[in-house]
Amino acid sequence: MDALRLEALRSNALRWMQLFGAALLACVLGTSAAHAERVKDLATVGGVRTNQLVGYGLVVGLNGTGDQTTQTPFTVQSIENMLAKFGVQIPASLSSQTMLKDVAAVSVTAELPPFAKPGQTIDVTVASIGNAISLLGGALLMTPLRGADGEVYAMAQGNMLVSGFGVKGKDGSRVIVDVPSAGRIPNGATVERAVPTDFGHQPYVVLNLDTPDFTTAARLTQGLNKLLGAGSAEALDAVSVKVRAPVDPDARVAFIGTLQELQIQPDTAPARVIINSRTGTVVISSEVRVTAAAVAHGSLSVTITEREEVSQPAPRSNGTTVVVPRSDISVQHGPTDGHMFMFQAGVNLEEIVRAVNQVGAAPGDLVAILEALQQAGALHAQLIVI
Repeated sequence: MDALRLEALRSNALRWMQLFGAALLACVLGTSAAHAERVKDLATVGGVRTNQLVGYGLVVGLNGTGDQTTQTPFTVQSIENMLAKFGVQIPASLSSQTMLKDVAAVSVTAELPPFAKPGQTIDVTVASIGNAISLLGGALLMTPLRGADGEVYAMAQGNMLVSGFGVKGKDGSRVIVDVPSAGRIPNGATVERAVPTDFGHQPYVVLNLDTPDFTTAARLTQGLNKLLGAGSAEALDAVSVKVRAPVDPDARVAFIGTLQELQIQPDTAPARVIINSRTGTVVISSEVRVTAAAVAHGSLSVTITEREEVSQPAPRSNGTTVVVPRSDISVQHGPTDGHMFMFQAGVNLEEIVRAVNQVGAAPGDLVAILEALQQAGALHAQLIVI
């Protein structure tokens, strides 16, 4: 027995020395790399994910700002079903007359973190699904939260935190600040069941890049092979890299922690120009380049003036006085001095922004200039309109 115990201690010591050595090597590699980032910030471990939960419940204790039950009959049905479980029966003759202004039907959502265990608590978000004006001051009754498989994974209950408020007058006027029909309950749900996972059942782990990129995947594979030995990591595609890992849970946790601290240099993002058509926001990445092109930027001002004139008939013509509409239209071109500029070949982001600012282009004008450059083949970037 002593020999077996001594051999186990030696095995554990050797394993930890290897892990600490790998961590030390990762730190050395990280300090020498320029603009390097941790694997933890670039990729996630396959299978380690959150799970969405949803439930239907009731919020009570509202100050007359709940559902108008004549328009949301499901709120009354929910109350009747709940009271029936406690032995309270509402006569059928009174069911249709029930008015519950202090109750609101709500949806309850939450995200179950990976490896969450029964007894732990998670935050929940509560939102009205009826016509409640405000959930301020309400309390959520016990609500089961189900996963995509229909099983109950958590139970939610508690007092809500609502940031806004809303009031309504008898004449129908209403004042609403922020969004009072939704709120949160910190630690409002208790986990009742753990999500099954295959973490630790495979002899490997998969690292999934947050941004798909073949170059970054290749560099990650090279860094892992340099850290762990040749053939330890294999790039599956532009997103996933498979790494051999120990099966022992304790060793696997330390192993993944070491991998996440490894620093590599990710590849630069593709050249893109992103335009938000709703707000006029334009974002130009640092890799955008423009070939030689001349751009003329001018402004066109169109003014339309509407007025009415009185038309008098000629003397002794037996005519009548009438009102005649008159429209005056004037078109003016803005000053063109300095509104013509040229992009040299290989112009970078800074020079593009400086040239556009010099002509005083508005966001809409900038979008038109960029679209024209792309159509001319002078803009070497993806033009994305969202």
